[in-house]
Amino acid sequence: MDYHFITIEGNIGAGKTTLAHLLAKHFNARLILEQFADNPFLPKFYENPGQYAFPLELFFMAERYKQLKELVHTNDLFQSITVTDYLFTKCLLFAKVNLEEPEFRLYQNFFDIIDAQLVHPDILIYLHAPVSKLQQNIRKRNRSYEQAIPDGYLFNIQETYTNYIRQHNIRTIFVDVSNADFLGNDKHLQVVLDALEKDPGEGQHYFTLP
Repeated sequence: MDYHFITIEGNIGAGKTTLAHLLAKHFNARLILEQFADNPFLPKFYENPGQYAFPLELFFMAERYKQLKELVHTNDLFQSITVTDYLFTKCLLFAKVNLEEPEFRLYQNFFDIIDAQLVHPDILIYLHAPVSKLQQNIRKRNRSYEQAIPDGYLFNIQETYTNYIRQHNIRTIFVDVSNADFLGNDKHLQVVLDALEKDPGEGQHYFTLP
């Protein structure tokens, strides 16, 4: 496999972290996971989005930067594999959904400065699931502050992700995870492994699970 930096993305509840763990184990890779539980504004945001959206997004951006900046200074980056369960551009995409226009413009200025300092992934794996499946997964993992997320919010996030990927030249493996069981069905994981190892090439490529 020619990729050294693999990023997994998708909507809330799509299964990013589960797949990241499995790929990191398979490739004996360094694993970087988003520390969302450390964000003190997250429960408050779901209770009062208007008041807490800006500090929520600033906190996430700072934490993601602290994690990913180490890759810039890691000598063996191109002799090993790194797997992350988030794309740094996630900061901008969620901010676009959550922030009012004046706050978003300010946020984007900070984002542009920071993003230019980071290493970007060789390939993106995007997990796509219908909102009904996302809500099922959200209920199953039972984080109290997520249980009242409206369908409309998940639709907005989904649309923002897919529009961004299609508008930019990002090498992406789209995987329909409507029926995914990466932990229980080896064939599902093998679809992703085959796609990575066969090098799908530039642009977006779409895969369904058996």
